[in-house]
Amino acid sequence: MVKITPLRRMIAACKNANQLFSLCLLFMPIRSKPLINLHSIKDNTVTVLKGAGDIAISSIGLPKVFAPFIQLLLVDRQIEADELRFELDRLFDELYQHPLSEQSRSLTAYLRRYRILPNEDSTENLIRYLVKQVVLRSPVDIPEVVIDEFWGFFQELIESPELRGLVELNLEITRSVLKSYEPLLLDIINSIKHIRNINQRTLSEIVQKLQVLKGDIRILRRQIKAIRHIKPFLQTDPKDFKTQAEIVAQMVREFGPLFIKMAQVAAANSDFLPQEIASELQVFQEDVAPMTADEVYQAFSEDYGEMPEARYFGFNVNSPIKSGSIGSVFVAKKPIIKVDGEELLVPVVIKVARHNLEREFAMGSLAIELMLISSQYWAPHSKLKPFLSSMSDQIKEFTKGFAQELDFNHEAEVQDRFFQRSQHSNVWFVPKLYGGTGRILEMEYIEGANAINQALSIFNGKRKRRFQRRLSESFLYTMLEHLLIHNEFHGDLHPGNIMVDGEARLFLIDWGNAVDMKGKWPLIWRYVFSVFASDTATLAQTLIDMSTNPSSNTKRLQEIQSALNETLNKKDIAPLGKDFALSLYQEGLPGLQVRLNTAAHLMTNSYQLGITIHSDYLHLSRSLFAMAGTYNNINQGVSGWAMGRHFLTDVVSFPFKYTLSNIIRPALGAKKNGATDDKINQQLALS
Repeated sequence: MVKITPLRRMIAACKNANQLFSLCLLFMPIRSKPLINLHSIKDNTVTVLKGAGDIAISSIGLPKVFAPFIQLLLVDRQIEADELRFELDRLFDELYQHPLSEQSRSLTAYLRRYRILPNEDSTENLIRYLVKQVVLRSPVDIPEVVIDEFWGFFQELIESPELRGLVELNLEITRSVLKSYEPLLLDIINSIKHIRNINQRTLSEIVQKLQVLKGDIRILRRQIKAIRHIKPFLQTDPKDFKTQAEIVAQMVREFGPLFIKMAQVAAANSDFLPQEIASELQVFQEDVAPMTADEVYQAFSEDYGEMPEARYFGFNVNSPIKSGSIGSVFVAKKPIIKVDGEELLVPVVIKVARHNLEREFAMGSLAIELMLISSQYWAPHSKLKPFLSSMSDQIKEFTKGFAQELDFNHEAEVQDRFFQRSQHSNVWFVPKLYGGTGRILEMEYIEGANAINQALSIFNGKRKRRFQRRLSESFLYTMLEHLLIHNEFHGDLHPGNIMVDGEARLFLIDWGNAVDMKGKWPLIWRYVFSVFASDTATLAQTLIDMSTNPSSNTKRLQEIQSALNETLNKKDIAPLGKDFALSLYQEGLPGLQVRLNTAAHLMTNSYQLGITIHSDYLHLSRSLFAMAGTYNNINQGVSGWAMGRHFLTDVVSFPFKYTLSNIIRPALGAKKNGATDDKINQQLALS
């Protein structure tokens, strides 16, 4: 029987571990010295915390040590072996001296002291073991004196050991390994850099394309918003041309460069438009909203890497002398040094292209296409689809023809070519080009010349009629020389691109569009003759030959011919028959004008026949439109009979005038009037 003592009763009464622990403390023997040294715990805790803080602070500064090495890795170029070796040596030297290395020595010493790591004693024991093994396995006896001398030397050597920490040992191991692999490491780094550069370029291209997409969406939203003006236009009174003109002008301004270009083409021949709308569109021939200062600065920064004020004197970004759909034109002065060493400030003209024009035209074409496609929702009919599709294709071809106008390098080539030709003329001139880039052109400043309408407004009465006559003669002579002699002419000769002086001499500017007639004359003559003669069979085949898809359109020859017969009948244009000249004489000037207008109208509206005319012929038609419109503009107020008489007279006299100006006078040594200072031009061209 177990005896139950008071202590056992007390233990049995304990309900949990806490009560049991308290009971044990109660019966512990009393010692003179406490079991736990609180002061020692406090001191050790402070030491540990301080050490942890030092390690943390040291760790924060560790990236600075790696910064130069990382910078070397991040440079775009390939790195050399000497560069890599130098940076690795520098990196490891700084790591050896880093506070973490010092702290690792203290930690390592602590671990060695408590024999957690090998220490000097274990080192000595290891060496004694190795010496003993050497002595035992030596083929000859080793004198004790030698062994004693060795141990004496060893004891002096390790008397004050400076043992490296674990971090330092690992650094030495790592550096040794890296040294042996430096060539391979160099190849790997350079290969990675090459791949990174490729990826960066690819990523940069992707970002740029996304930026283009973002810009396109912004442009497209603005253009679609502008197209919405069509609804209020259709809601106006059909006879309220004034309101219609205001709506059209507002839509053109909001839509941007593409519609401004189209407005210039439409205004070039106002015979198809109400007077109110024609007058409103003619504003776009003279001037449009100028470029902003930021746009001008951006162009100079991208093309020259400097602002215009650093290149010119008196360049005012807020005051262009002229603005068009493509860009703005400024006048400033440029310092040049003459042959004799004298420095002059010479006025120059600087033409600056608008930003992102390619996307403006592309999005403009897309906006119109989207409008045509969506129209099938509002007016669903199977017969409308081919018509709308052809119209969409025609607009694309029309827009394609503007592409060359957006590249100033191409414009510079054309302008220089015509400048060389103009050196043999006393009637028409082209400003000399001094230099330029893809978005900026610098050229000669023409003194004493004004726009056509401004020049005409100076005169009144008979003086105005005489000036009109001389100006009309100069213009027609210029066009005939370009067409018949050079087989190339200015593709956008609306009044805004022609400057005239008091002698009725022409200064042709804005050479972004030129029409090459080489190889086109046969189709052009056939087209004009077939329209004049109302020969619809020949006309239909000619339009097919001018189209973008002749083989497919040939299958629709009869359909196209029937549509042409209907169109010419509506315009009361009868076949001329055998008495060609007599029929034209009987119809008179009004009949001739109707046939000319029909010839121009049919080509630009060929989509009504389901035919898409090639951009070359489409822009030829556009250019002829502009020329005819400008000729009419010059002869404004002149009677039809007088204008017809003058036209025939100038055409007939052209061969004589050209021979006199370009053969007889040069042979006699006559000097050209209005020539510019060649020395100054040469200096500017070199500057």
